[in-house]
Amino acid sequence: MTRMDLAKNAKDFYRAMIALDTAASAGVDPVLAELVKIRASQINHCAYCLNMHTVDARNAGETEARIYLLSAWEEAGDVYTEREKAALRLTESVTVLTDGFVPDEVYAEAAKQFDDHELAQLIALIITINAWNRIAVSTRKTPNVR
Repeated sequence: MTRMDLAKNAKDFYRAMIALDTAASAGVDPVLAELVKIRASQINHCAYCLNMHTVDARNAGETEARIYLLSAWEEAGDVYTEREKAALRLTESVTVLTDGFVPDEVYAEAAKQFDDHELAQLIALIITINAWNRIAVSTRKTPNVR
């Protein structure tokens, strides 16, 4: 059961999050963005965001197989491109900061795959989905699945 409706009780903050999300997503390939959002949501155990972003990924053209394999992407062979793998590795590093800072080799791999603007947008996207995950998990927002 949802603890509270943050959009109702912190309206200015919620509007700012929506604006942040829009800014963070600007120019990022929609399929890549959804892969990043799904992977961060898997790590953060955010059922609400997992449901939303798997639906959004399908709508953006992502395949069922790639969605199913995402939690084991490193073991999936060539299912994901090098660019996607770099983004997923960066997503994991930024999401799980308890393992330490984002390693230089992870950042360097991402920097080889993305130009400065793309990499900045990717980092912004990762930060934003992590914020959304924390909102949904802390308020116990549940997916609307029947």
